[in-house]
This record gives sequence, structure tokens and C-alpha cells, in this order.
Amino acid sequence: MSTPSFSDRKKPDTICLFDVDGTLSPARLSMSDEMRALLQKLRKEVVIGFVGGSDFSKQYEQLGSTVLEDFDYCFSENGLTAYRLGKPLATQSFIKWIGDEEYNKLVNYILRYIADMDIPKKRGTFIEFRNGMINVSPIGRNCSQEERIEFNKLDDIKGYRTKFVQDLRANFSHLDLTFSIGGQISFDVFPTGWDKTYCLRHIKEEGFKNVHFFGDKTYQGGNDYEIYTHPEVIGHSVKDPQETMKQLNELFF
Repeated sequence: MSTPSFSDRKKPDTICLFDVDGTLSPARLSMSDEMRALLQKLRKEVVIGFVGGSDFSKQYEQLGSTVLEDFDYCFSENGLTAYRLGKPLATQSFIKWIGDEEYNKLVNYILRYIADMDIPKKRGTFIEFRNGMINVSPIGRNCSQEERIEFNKLDDIKGYRTKFVQDLRANFSHLDLTFSIGGQISFDVFPTGWDKTYCLRHIKEEGFKNVHFFGDKTYQGGNDYEIYTHPEVIGHSVKDPQETMKQLNELFF
């Protein structure tokens, strides 16, 4: 069965991929109407998609109920859960890859580590299990928006997540895992190679000549770094959604 083409775009050989938090929307908040309108305009020029570490339900909240219709590609959990023109693509499972024995050792270590961390506030959901990874948050993903901002400012000073990741790398070096800091309060743990470059597997057969990626965590250790520096990708570093819009207007309009 033939798959729909992108020949209706002015530049069908070009795709723009976007990180979500800090790139299309403020962290864990909704995408603006201004951004939505610009993406609709961009979609007439090129193929568009998002690639984020969160599961699809969170991206649904941030990007809107029509997200599957608004993007040509939707890559949740770095592409471990993926959609092309609203249709699901093949998935992968972290728990099948790592096995319950090693998974339990990792989780037990993380929970003990968080219990011993001296941080002002701890809420709930310190480990979130996803299809292709786990997400670890020292403060807990149930914190309020104000607590999220407070922790992020303190983390910039104290380096809680950086130290946590360093210790995990040292203690679980026998596993081929990547520990990637993203967003404001957490970091992702997944098999090496299952970073955001994983999504490129889904678009390879399309033969795009130009693959653009826009992200805010493009520094080494950030969860946009691998795809931002990939040799087949044209990387664009942004500070916030406003800069994303500015760069898009300069590049395509």
C-alpha cells in the first residue's frame, strides 16, 4: 500500500523537527496561538514534526487536541512512539530491553538516592515509567508550576541533576544507558542510541535532503544535543519559543 507523499509542499525535500518544551512552548505549558499559526504557515512550505522526550499524553496537552492533524510527524519519547500523518508507526520497549532484574536495581538505587538528597521540597512521582525510557525527577513531577521554577533556579546553582547523572553513569556503567537532562525538573534514562536521533529512523526512507532541528537543550548533556550535532541534521539552537519563531521567519519567509 502506498503512503501519502509530501509533494504538496513548496519544499517537499525539507523537514523541520522541533523539540517541545522551551522550543514550541514554555516548559510544560501550552503552545501559543501565534506559534500554532506560524507552524500552519510553515507546513505549506516544508514537512513538519515534533520530537520530545515526554509521552504522547503530555504533548497532547501542550500542543493541542488536534496535534495528530497539525503535524506530519509526531515523535513521542524520542520517536519510540511515533505517528506519520496521524497513523502509528512501530514502537520499542525499554523494559523488554533492560529486563526486570537490572531495571529493579536501577530503580532501587534512584529511589534511595532521592531519599538522601537535601533539597527544600519533594512532592511525588519521582520516577515516571514510559514506553521507551524512564524519567527521573528529584523534586517529583507532581510539583506545582511555581515549585518547578523554584527547583530549576536552585538546580542551576547546585547542579543536583548533573551530579545525580554523574553518579548513575559511574554506578551503572555496565549497562549501555544514556542519561539526558531536559526540561526544568528531570532527566531521562534510556538505551544508548534511543535519544532524539532515534526519530531519524522513521524519516530516512522519505529521502529528505534537508533535515532541520530546533531545540533549546543543545549543549552537551542536554537532551537535544545528539540530534542537534548529528551530521545529517541542520541544528538550530533557541532560547525560547519566541526565538524559534524569529529563526523560522528568517529562514523560510
